[in-house]
Amino acid sequence: MSMRFILTLAMGLLMTATASAQDRLPEIPADKQTEAQKKASEQFLAARKVPVFGPFVPLLRSPELMLNASNMGLYLRYNSVIPLKLSEFTILLTAREWSQQLEWQIHEPIALKAGLDPAIVEAVKEGRRPDAMGEEETLIYAFSTELHRNKAVSDTTYTRVVQKFGEQGAIDLAGINGYYTLLAMTLNMARTALPPGVAPPLPVLVK
Repeated sequence: MSMRFILTLAMGLLMTATASAQDRLPEIPADKQTEAQKKASEQFLAARKVPVFGPFVPLLRSPELMLNASNMGLYLRYNSVIPLKLSEFTILLTAREWSQQLEWQIHEPIALKAGLDPAIVEAVKEGRRPDAMGEEETLIYAFSTELHRNKAVSDTTYTRVVQKFGEQGAIDLAGINGYYTLLAMTLNMARTALPPGVAPPLPVLVK
């Protein structure tokens, strides 16, 4: 492990610890929730079988937005035409673009369990283009990276994605990138903390 990587990792730990201490929109105790927030929390639990968590904690300040975001997330995670391994790859690319620690911490194990190559995960974590990707991973990387960095997708990449996943696939893939960007922006704005005792998984990238 290089000294530069160690230093950037240490910087990331320090910066995230500081941000976590300043969580702007922490969990709202049940007895402090408005009627709309209580109703939204109950609907969230009924749909997802878990209490409000992660990015939905700050989003609960806008109950209707939180529920609509949750419903969109359920579709994109479980019903889009993009296979789970590839959608999780897309989520990790988005989390890395936004240096969103909690989003990465939640989705890295899901991506690995879904079969994404650990070497690909490690490369993305370090801000590198993975060396060895299959055809599908290469398409996902190109589409997502172009969309995040160029704010557009080239004709070549778009055509290849449509050939592989169809027009719905192009829309679903844009949706996954956009949805997890919304969550990353929300988490970064709110300075939502990692769970207690969890070290920040993403090193700070030196640009």
